[in-house]
Amino acid sequence: MSAKRTRSYPYARVYNTLSYTGKKVTVIPIYKDEGKDGDRDFLQWDTVSLMSLLGVYVIIGYYKNAEVNKEYENKITNQRFDYDIIKAEINNIVNYQSDALHWNLKQVDKVGEIGQSAIYAYDKISKQLKIKMHSIDSAKKRMAKLIEGKDAFMSLSRKLAQQAQQRESVTIQPKEDLDGTKGIITIKNYLGGYYYFTVDEIKIKGNDIYLVEGKYSSSGALPSEDDIKDGLIKMILFTNLKDIKSNDKSFNSIPVLKLSTGNGYDYNKLTSRQKELVEYLKKESSETHFLLELL
Repeated sequence: MSAKRTRSYPYARVYNTLSYTGKKVTVIPIYKDEGKDGDRDFLQWDTVSLMSLLGVYVIIGYYKNAEVNKEYENKITNQRFDYDIIKAEINNIVNYQSDALHWNLKQVDKVGEIGQSAIYAYDKISKQLKIKMHSIDSAKKRMAKLIEGKDAFMSLSRKLAQQAQQRESVTIQPKEDLDGTKGIITIKNYLGGYYYFTVDEIKIKGNDIYLVEGKYSSSGALPSEDDIKDGLIKMILFTNLKDIKSNDKSFNSIPVLKLSTGNGYDYNKLTSRQKELVEYLKKESSETHFLLELL
């Protein structure tokens, strides 16, 4: 739906597939341009890296068709992929013998070609719908970086991910019931890949460091299911950390999923579905060793 993970809960949709024992696939656009009056987001390597870490096969696609958004002068909506290419890639994955990591590296090798197709497609959409898009020249410059190869793509995306991480780490969200210090965490996996995340709270008590992912609802009895699933993806990462250091000092990490509401948590006000969800979360936290806080 978007090249940017914070726009449309892609982590929640990925989470829904993780219990499936077969091959799991996600389709991500190389970039999405909503028109001059909308947003434009580009794929980042770190998203592909995270999918590799979770064993999810990535198909990098591009939007071929769209419709005019009647509420804005220069904005499009209902963007649709080039489905012939997507279907062909799904068939290739069905017959692919190696793991998601190797497939995803092959996808990254094709980002230049896919990017050129995306630029051409948006130029065509712009002319057909008579809608002004964001600068094609700036898109071409971005794509030129990707065409230089996977290493350049990784370098550019990591730089942007770090910048986004720094911006998010200084964002103040007083509506959330958080009492620790917002911080940043860089995860390195055994392949040498780096993953940049923000942590809603970091609290240190003795040799324990608490990594808190907070989800909030101002009016609901619980945060939304998609919000909670997004938080559970973080718990998957944080519960698998092996060597945790802060300022060169080692700590025991304790992941925490904190769910808070504007009116305070009250089990008796939950729907039957929400009660089932809470019981599931309690069981999940016990079995996979993270703390669940309901406030």
